[in-house]
Amino acid sequence: MALDPERRRQLHAMKLRSIVSAHLELSVEEVAGTDDGASAKLSDGSVAVLAEERSNRALGGALASSARSSTDKMHLFATEASGMLARRAALFSGPITVWEIKEDQATRAIPAKPLAAATIPDVPELVATLRESSLEVVFEHGVIVGEIAGLEVARIVSDENGERIEVGVGAHDREAFGLLHGDLPTPQAIEQVANVVRSHRLPGAEPHPLNRLGAERWLRAHLISHPERVGLTRLSAAAPPVKRTNLKEAVPAVARGTSDDGGETIVVCGVGIDLDLVPFAADARLLHNPEAQLKIVVPHRDAHQILRELVDRLLDPAEILGIDDGWREWASPPSVP
Repeated sequence: MALDPERRRQLHAMKLRSIVSAHLELSVEEVAGTDDGASAKLSDGSVAVLAEERSNRALGGALASSARSSTDKMHLFATEASGMLARRAALFSGPITVWEIKEDQATRAIPAKPLAAATIPDVPELVATLRESSLEVVFEHGVIVGEIAGLEVARIVSDENGERIEVGVGAHDREAFGLLHGDLPTPQAIEQVANVVRSHRLPGAEPHPLNRLGAERWLRAHLISHPERVGLTRLSAAAPPVKRTNLKEAVPAVARGTSDDGGETIVVCGVGIDLDLVPFAADARLLHNPEAQLKIVVPHRDAHQILRELVDRLLDPAEILGIDDGWREWASPPSVP
């Protein structure tokens, strides 16, 4: 039986109070439970945060909590992804300690290394089929997908049955499409799905799941077609610092670009208020080129002051760049080579 939300918050608050008592020589002055964990103000003015749920996305919220408390000193206790959180925390100023919780013990987390480059399948004929179908071909962590305006419609799959293109929007759709239309030639199968997706990712299209999924990647596709909108001369899709698990998960979209002077810029696109956007973007720069400039691109309405405050805490500078709230009405991006 699921816990009542209020009871869950109370338990999170109690757990954080207990952890602080056991592992820090400090006392809790104020504590508040949340759906994902808890936060507390400690006797020395620092902040403690418990990441009980969705730990991998906890750093942004924890930094926001410390900003509201006007302190840079923070303790983040995480039940999962502590190594990744420690890696990201090291990109920010202020004493930030990430603790790994295992059972009743908390130990200082060791920063995890960025993801290693994955081997890309050598399948030039299949990639050519995606491109000949006017799809945007994107390579991410060893996976090759074909997209329409940032939404995946085909994927190159390699398993014990060989290498092939599967068509559909996401894993379940690919499976269903294969069962219903498995005898359809691949180019025709791609065209059938791509035409449906294109009809929903156009200026003026009525609200539909197909134009709500992957909004960040849709924005990236627009910017790749028009890099001058963010002051660059070239822009191409790049892998995120963490692997996406499914299409429904809102994950900021990453791109690598070149400015007029030839310098490299990492661009990270977000849509909606996302406190973890800044740590994610900083981690993306660390993955691709720690020396690059960093631009975090969001619609104007999402360029909240708290994001700018988090950017100000980065050890290496970055820029929050607001773009037209009506970006979905921009001319549809052409296929990306």
